Amino acid sequence: MTKASGLMPACMTIWNDDQSYSKPKMEKYLRWLLDNGAQNLSICGSTGENIAMNMDEQKEVIAHVLSFIGGEVPVYCGTGLYPTLHTVGLSKFAEDHGASGVMVILPYYLNPHKKAVLDHFRELRRNIEIPIMVYNNPWFTGYELTPLEVKTLVDEGVVSSVKAAHGDANRVHELRFHCGDKLDIFYGHDYAAMEGMLAGADGWLSGFPAVLPRPCRDLMDICITEKNVDKARAQQAKLQPYIDYFFYDKTAGVPHWQEICKYTLTAQGLDVGLPRRPLGALDDANKRKVEKLLADLL
Repeated sequence: MTKASGLMPACMTIWNDDQSYSKPKMEKYLRWLLDNGAQNLSICGSTGENIAMNMDEQKEVIAHVLSFIGGEVPVYCGTGLYPTLHTVGLSKFAEDHGASGVMVILPYYLNPHKKAVLDHFRELRRNIEIPIMVYNNPWFTGYELTPLEVKTLVDEGVVSSVKAAHGDANRVHELRFHCGDKLDIFYGHDYAAMEGMLAGADGWLSGFPAVLPRPCRDLMDICITEKNVDKARAQQAKLQPYIDYFFYDKTAGVPHWQEICKYTLTAQGLDVGLPRRPLGALDDANKRKVEKLLADLL
């Protein structure tokens, strides 16, 4: 089994003005990511607005992207849904269309107990052969699998990688300690990627690599390949103003991170439109903030 590692943008999904899927714009966006340092791609995850799609639309995106990429780089498809039945069905679809693996968020909304969640992944493993990545995101599901629960699935041969999206680099420390090299670990958040990668992550999978691939690839290479702490801190300092804006510069929750991400791409010359409603466009003041941050960063 090929080791999952490196920069894996959590790709956005590109919509037309009428909110239908845009294949031409998506292709240009994916090519831009690869030209700017992406080594793998993740589609139909949170940044890809999977929550805003029905299953047929997810299948449309999955089939199109896998056909366009044609095995050029590994592609992990977000296929996690609440029902195990639908998760299995969508994962089989991804496998049949050439996915390198599936990224499966924990069953959400009804917050099933952990025994049911572990069995959810076991049932998926019985039905597909490609690698399964646990998408551990307590911010969107309300809970996460502990490192020892992940280890249980690793030892059983059910899963082989994890996106640790909590943000705390200690998740990487614990997962590496308990699972060793049997688990491919992706730091899955944006504000402490330096710490996560220096803690032993195999790669970085989140939204920032999907909108700022080149500086993110630089930071990842410095941390994982060069292992240069001082240089990593300097690169982190370049990203910090954007991080501070992204997470903290808000009034009553405005702007939303999806809106920031889409405009960050627009400001770099990509025609990516807006998120699906109910979200929308940045106001002019926030557009100017993003433009100034990018001028200083890129």
